[in-house]
Amino acid sequence: MAQAAFAPEPTPQHTEPSFDVLRWHDEPWTAQLALDLLPETNGPKVEVLSGSVIVTPHAGYDHQDAALGLAYLLKQAARRAKLWLYLETNIVSGEDLFIPDIVILDAPGGGRTTMDIRHAVLLGEIVSPGNRRKDIIDRPREYAAAGVPFFLRVDLRNRVPTIALYELTEGGYRPVAAAAAGTPFVMREPFEFSIDPDDLLGEEAAPDATTTESADDLA
Repeated sequence: MAQAAFAPEPTPQHTEPSFDVLRWHDEPWTAQLALDLLPETNGPKVEVLSGSVIVTPHAGYDHQDAALGLAYLLKQAARRAKLWLYLETNIVSGEDLFIPDIVILDAPGGGRTTMDIRHAVLLGEIVSPGNRRKDIIDRPREYAAAGVPFFLRVDLRNRVPTIALYELTEGGYRPVAAAAAGTPFVMREPFEFSIDPDDLLGEEAAPDATTTESADDLA
């Protein structure tokens, strides 16, 4: 008896952006594909590198505290230099999609979903404990290859903040300013700015405590 010809399972058609697409799309990813097929979200960070989608959850409270505090002060200094600062926004570099922690552009991004990396004057990363290699080695290398003039790194290891600024020179970054908590961090380019890294973190959370009520307390 002749066997029925094999019919491949039809490719699901999605009319609305959804993370379900990660289960069936097996071709190399591009920045534009991710922007078209994946939903905008305040949840996980979704980036594209070398054809692969990278999904990471929100960072911890120290990371958020440092990002907000630093961005507030940096934004004022950047605007005086006619530059624009954003937090965790889409930066397209060829087929790759980056979402740096700190983005400083030479043009406003208002009304847009993405900006090309050629507009990036400075990109910054706050080092995450689970992604130290990415933030310390991989991303600076990728940003340098794309020609971003400055890279800023904030490290909160052991809750002792440090800040370092790097300038693109001959295809790689060289340090031009650095400071640890208790010492002023001062940079002159791409605009003047100073801060004590110690100001980036607030108070440490108290240990969780369980209150036990006795029978006498309830009487």
